Amino acid sequence: MELGTHEGRYGFLILLAVVILIEALWLLWRNKRYPWQEAVTSFAVALLKKPIDATTAGVNMAIMFLAYEYSIWKIPVVVDLTTLQPDPMAILLLFISFEFVYYWHHRWTHEIRWLWATHSVHHSPNHMNLSVAGRLGWTGLLSGSVLFFAPLSLLGFHPFAVFFMLAANLFYQIWIHTEVVKSLGPLEWVLNTPSHHRVHHGCNPEYIDKNYGGVLIIFDRLFGTFAKEEGPVVYGLTKPLYSNNPFKVALFEWGRMFSDLRHTQSLQHGFKVLFGRP
Repeated sequence: MELGTHEGRYGFLILLAVVILIEALWLLWRNKRYPWQEAVTSFAVALLKKPIDATTAGVNMAIMFLAYEYSIWKIPVVVDLTTLQPDPMAILLLFISFEFVYYWHHRWTHEIRWLWATHSVHHSPNHMNLSVAGRLGWTGLLSGSVLFFAPLSLLGFHPFAVFFMLAANLFYQIWIHTEVVKSLGPLEWVLNTPSHHRVHHGCNPEYIDKNYGGVLIIFDRLFGTFAKEEGPVVYGLTKPLYSNNPFKVALFEWGRMFSDLRHTQSLQHGFKVLFGRP
């Protein structure tokens, strides 16, 4: 779901470009190889995603505001609009609620193939570095991502507050796509960290479908999807994608899914192809 302003969307790209370059220079200084082609492809996917986001933002916002219109009560995160005085308890409630929704949305994108067709783009890189943060799917509207976050506005949170929390969540997650940071000690118990997120991007059997958290890792620990990084991580998909064509990267899983659908023998089998596990 992308609901950002023009400045916010391209501000993300500028920040991403800066941190990608810093990480690449650091790794080169440490005499380590850097996958330039893959990183450029990831950035191209991020760049081409922006006009798509701008085109679909109106539909996403309309759905969010429709949910907000029918909410039974309102939960303002700002006490005074003239001074923009925040309500700490309301912000905390929104943060925890958003993390809960994000966890389940992220988990379902791994468990339902229709959603995986969009999310698999993010898992297609075969290396782990900060450029991966920008390799996000273009088809979120088709997958219906906004429908998972609309209940937050139905509960009474203003759509702009939900968007702000989404933007903050995505900005936080930029830095966890790296191998440079090893461990954060006690913070590993609460926060989603580079170590936890490396596990999430692993295609090792023991790492698949683990660590879905956004900022927090507590819901993974609570719902049994947590795995600790305890060995080398093999990144990418179980059926690796080696293309550097951003269009193929963004649409490959849709092609695979509909190709499988053409070979189905029954409606039941077709339903499993579309909505079963990837």
